[in-house]
Parts: sequence; C-alpha cells; structure tokens
Amino acid sequence: MANSSLTAMRAVTGLNVLVMSGFSLAALGSAQPSLTFALYAAARTIPLALFVLWAIYRQNASALLILGGLAGVIQILDAGVGVVLQDVGKTVGPIVIAVLQFAALFYLRKSVNAPRP
Repeated sequence: MANSSLTAMRAVTGLNVLVMSGFSLAALGSAQPSLTFALYAAARTIPLALFVLWAIYRQNASALLILGGLAGVIQILDAGVGVVLQDVGKTVGPIVIAVLQFAALFYLRKSVNAPRP
C-alpha cells in the first residue's frame, strides 16, 4: 500500500509543479506588461519543480509530503487569483489540481503512518 501511495503522490506532485512551471515559462514568453509578475512566478515554481523532481527520483516520501502540501497550497492561492480575475478556467483548474494534490497527500500520509505487520 505504501508503494502505491508513494507512486500516486509522485505522479500528482510531479505533474502539479511541472504544470505550474510551464505556465510561468509561457508567461515569460508573452509580450504583455506583466513580465515582472511572470518572472516572480517562474522564480517560485521552477525551484519547487526541481526539488519535487529530486524527491521523486530519490523516492523520498517525507520530502514529497512537505513539497506536495506546498504545491497544493499554491494551487489554492492560484484559484484565488482566478476568483479575483473572475475567470472560471483560472479558478476551477487550480481547484481540481489542489483537490487531487491533497487527496494524494492524504493517501500517502495514511500509508506512511499505517502500522506495519
């Protein structure tokens, strides 16, 4: 059970941070006046993605619990941005990813804390 929960956490967290980084990098390429904000977004998501990929490679459940929680909180905050912008897609997308992230987090935490036979 612990192995499948770790696999789920690795998949969800890895996908989550790569999507965040992708959006940040895409914003860097735009000619909009929000380049400064895109740079700040990239500055927070690219290091997070690198640390998550490292934790996935090392199969470090403790690091994935912490980084996965952080990635989930960031998605909730991104959904708040979508609410402020009154953009349904920018609200629902991050909420869905956050729900998946916290489900994987719960699943991994439950299996890590499960008594061993």
